Amino acid sequence: MKKQIVVLAVLFITVMGLNAQKAAKTTESNFGIKGGYNLASVKYDGEAETGQRHGFNVGFYGESFINEVLALQIEFQYSQQGYEIRNDNATFTQNVNYINLPLLFNIYPNKNFFFEVGPQIGLAISHKEEYDSAFNLFDTSQEFNPNKFDYGVNFGVGFKTDSVYVLEQDTI
Repeated sequence: MKKQIVVLAVLFITVMGLNAQKAAKTTESNFGIKGGYNLASVKYDGEAETGQRHGFNVGFYGESFINEVLALQIEFQYSQQGYEIRNDNATFTQNVNYINLPLLFNIYPNKNFFFEVGPQIGLAISHKEEYDSAFNLFDTSQEFNPNKFDYGVNFGVGFKTDSVYVLEQDTI
């Protein structure tokens, strides 16, 4: 499984890198590294909501402009997700790590500021549950084999700088 993820990541970076041979202009394809902060929770039974789990996400993205205002962005990300339920006597925590594939539409009102929205699918790669009680005899920690897919909708805002780093090679 890990070997397949590495192969997919290398293939993704290679394909996206083919479009990045020149210095990036605002409306040219580009790729890069993306990371961020996750604040995840779960809604269950239609009403109750869990406490939030703090985590991070990191990955690669490739962006291709459809026109001067709209771009399509594909990502490959590792993401920490899950939730926490806490009461006076105990805390139950579920930690699930995913490989996510978001497909985002970026809308640029100007050349640096953008809005993004789009669907994502995810594959759970690890799943751990912990129960921490006030009485240590009942504390447990258990790992499960994840085989679940996840889906969702992403939305956000972003800012890109005009900085472009170009590696040039002179030939004689």
